[in-house]
Parts: sequence; C-alpha cells; structure tokens
Amino acid sequence: MKKRLVYFLAFFIVLFSSATFAQQNKSQDTVKTEKLVKLKGYPVNPFKDTLFYVYNKVGSFAAENRANTITEKIRKLYEDSFFEKDSIRIVPSEITQDIVYKDDFVIMSILDIDGKVENHSAVFIAKRNLALIKKAIIYQNENHSQLPKRLGYTALLIFIIGFVLFLAGKIFSKIKVYILKNSDKYFKGFNYNTINILSPQKQQFVVMRFYGFIKIVTFILIVYFSLPILFSIFPATEDYTTTLLRWVLTPAKVAFMGFVGFLPSLFAIIVIIIIFKYTLKIIKFFFDEIKQENIKIDGFYSDWAMPTFNIVRFLMFAFMLVIIFPYLPGSDSTIFKGVSVFVGILFSLGSSNAIANMVAGLVITYMRPFKIGDFIKIGDVSGEVIEKTALVTRIRTPKFEDITIPNATVLSSTSTNFSANTKEATNGLLIHTTVTIGYDVPWKDIHKALIAAALKTEMTEQTPPPFVLQTSLDDFYVSYQINVYTKEPTKQPRIYSSLHQNIQDSFNEAGIEIMSPHYGALRDGNKTTIPENYLDNNYETPPFVFKDKS
Repeated sequence: MKKRLVYFLAFFIVLFSSATFAQQNKSQDTVKTEKLVKLKGYPVNPFKDTLFYVYNKVGSFAAENRANTITEKIRKLYEDSFFEKDSIRIVPSEITQDIVYKDDFVIMSILDIDGKVENHSAVFIAKRNLALIKKAIIYQNENHSQLPKRLGYTALLIFIIGFVLFLAGKIFSKIKVYILKNSDKYFKGFNYNTINILSPQKQQFVVMRFYGFIKIVTFILIVYFSLPILFSIFPATEDYTTTLLRWVLTPAKVAFMGFVGFLPSLFAIIVIIIIFKYTLKIIKFFFDEIKQENIKIDGFYSDWAMPTFNIVRFLMFAFMLVIIFPYLPGSDSTIFKGVSVFVGILFSLGSSNAIANMVAGLVITYMRPFKIGDFIKIGDVSGEVIEKTALVTRIRTPKFEDITIPNATVLSSTSTNFSANTKEATNGLLIHTTVTIGYDVPWKDIHKALIAAALKTEMTEQTPPPFVLQTSLDDFYVSYQINVYTKEPTKQPRIYSSLHQNIQDSFNEAGIEIMSPHYGALRDGNKTTIPENYLDNNYETPPFVFKDKS
C-alpha cells in the first residue's frame, strides 16, 4: 500500500513538472511571438492607400528603406504606359520568394522571417503581395491614367497653347500698329539739357527693337511654362515637370534672396551717394561764385575755378568709390579682385601717353599761357584757340584749318600769345614789317611815307601813333621797320596785307622806288619802276650818256 502511494506521488510529481515545463515553453513561445508581432511596420503606399507593411530589415537594408524602395518600383510600373499585367509573377529561390516583372525587374523579395512576423509562410505573403500590387496598378491605369485619355489631354493642351500663342500674336500686332500710327505723338526724341541723345527716328527704332524682344520672350515663356503641364500628363515624363520648373525658379529664388540680402548694403550705398551729391553741389556753388568773381581769393584766378572744381570732383568720386566698394556684391571674391587688378594693369600700360597729356593739360591750365579765343603760335602753327581739353588743344588757323596739338607737345614747345595784351587797357599788339631802301633816298622821306602808309591801314590804332625804326645799315641799303598797334590779333594776315599795299602806294606817291635788296645808284637809259599813274605827265626816260675823253 505504501509502495503504491509512493508511485502515485511520484507520478503526480512528474505529471506536475511536465505540465509546468510545457506551460513555461508555451509562455516562452508566446513571448517570442509577441516580440515579433510588436515589430514596427512601414507601409508600402504608392497610390496613397497602403497595400501592405514591411517589418524586417535585410542585412544593412532597414525596413523603412525596403518599404520606400518597393513603393518607388511599384510607381515605375504604373508610369509604364505599356504595362503588361501578365508579366508580373513570383520567382522562388533558395531563401526568398521574388516578385518579378518581365524576368529582370525585381519588385520585392519575401523571406521566411517576413512570413513569421504575420504568422504565415513566405509563399503566402508573396502571393498576397503580388495580388495587391497587380490589383493596385490595374485599378490606377483603368481609372486614372488611361492612355487614350492622356493623349486627349495632350491634344487639348496643345490646342490651348496654340490658341494662347495666337491671341498673344494678335495682341502684339495691334500694339505694333498702334505704335506706328502714333509715332509722331510719342517719339519726339530724347534730349538732356542741350545734348541730343536720341533723334525721333532712333527712339522709334530702339522702342521697336525692345518690342520685338518682349514679344519673343513672351512666346518663349508661354511655351516654357506650358511644358511642365504637358509633361505631367504622362507618368514617365512627370519628373521633367519639376526639372523644368527648377531651372527657372531656382535661379529666380537665388537672385531674389541675393537681392534681399543686398538691400542693407544698397541702402548704405544710396546714403553715401546722396551725401556726396549734395556735398558736391555746395562745392560747385563755391567755385561758381569764384568764376563769376563774386568771391575773390588773392592768387587764385577766376578761370581756375572750373578746372579746380573738376579735379576736386574727380577726387571725391574716387573717394566715394573706395567707400562704396566693400558694399558691392562680390567685392570679396577672388574673381572680382583679379578683374580689378587686370583692368588696373591694362590702364597703366595703355594710358601712359594719355596720363602725360592730362598732367600737361593740368599744368597748362594753371600756367595760363592762353585762353579760348586767343590768337597764339605754337611751334610753326598759328591760329585761334577754339578748344582746351584735358588731353589736347585745338587751334583754328587763318585758313580755317583745325589743328589738334597734344598738351604734352604744347607744354614742351614755346608758345606765343598775340592776344594777351589786346583785351585789356593797353596799347594792343605791336605788328611790324621791314623795307630796305638805298642810301640815296633821304631817311626822313622814307619815315614819312611809312607812317602815312601805317595810318591808312585798317584795323590799326591811331593812338599811340605808328613809328619807324632803322634796324640796320647794310652794304647796299638801310633796313626801315614800320611799327603799328592793333587790337585785332586774329586778323593779322589781312592787316599785314593792307599795310604792304599802303606802303607801295605811299612810296609811289612820294617818288621813292623800292629796289630791294640793292640797286645801282646811277640811272642811265633805264625807265623808273614807279607806275605811270604816279609820274608827272612830262616825265621822260633819261637818255644814255656817252663821254669821249679823247
């Protein structure tokens, strides 16, 4: 009896232990299953609605990346306008069940672990996912992306684009006709002060060119912004929509943001320009007063006012550019600095003569050797000064020839100013000419004839009176120089011509022959050189005289 009780207790203990062990194993399996079920699933939703979830990673390929990749591949199948539903199938391998399209495009691979997560086999999951994928693509093609409908939309859009281009062409044609009909009303030329910048014809030409440019740009923009809509009809070309828009919008965004970022610097530049502008106006007012001699400074002439103002203005502009330079966009870039250095080198190498002439012009300005309107002589050139610039001086000769002389040449040459003393309260310019008469004629008669000739000459001064200088006693004749004052230095050629004519008349009236450079003192059988209308009516040519000493 005791033995049976022992066996019963032993059996009960073994049975209880087995039950406990089984319960523990069952609990462990339940925990493992719960752990698998609690894995996060990532949806595959190529068409907004979720088809299925992906829970496991494969190697370093995370579950989320697997879901995104499968989604993109399903979308590519949908974007294929010639999708064949029978070409998508399951291809089993040793460790996976692959869903493949046309034997070479693997949509997804299902592993055993994928089936365990959902308490199904990998084959079941593969068949289910294949059916869901195929059903979703077919549904989308039948209800949203039918090829005939897309072709119809394309044709309609092309028609609309053509109609818009036609309307735009009509509008531009009407604008052109209106502009041409009212050209006399709107195109009157463009003048700035006294400068004629654009004539009416050139203004119309510029406007029509601008009109043509706007027309072409408008047509291009209409077509360009229509292409994204056209490409969005077909899924295969839908990506081009974003690309085309990015080509325009990205540079536009960069330019706009760059402009917004430049606004503080722009305001600083505007403030600097305004300050310098009104400072220059104050300085110009000061120099204008000096020019008009309302303000007088000892040692500073009124004709120095504007040249000095130009120098001050140039220096202020240079200083303003130095201040503005750091605010310019790209001023810190290497390219900007390289271009600045390159331009500086070119200017230095190519402008040596120009700088020399500019410096010479500046020196001439402050030397004041002549002014506009003066009659001067530089080297062998004589004429009236018609223009003085920073680089050259222009002279108009009595023959109305305009001669340009570089300022460096003017500075290195000797210049004679015939007008310097004619515009002030002085006697004027003293002009002179010389005649040579033999020793047989009394000098008093010659002086009298020369002074009479000078007094008859036009554009000469009667006071102070003209005078004669005997400049030399040569071997055969005496040199007589007549001097006369004039205040018309620019008319010297006419004055000299008139003076020489009057000398001839005065000498003929006085019976004095001009036989320069010399002549024989005895006249024997030779007729006088004085014109007949100046001779007496009873004048006879002296005969030849022969004497026989034998």
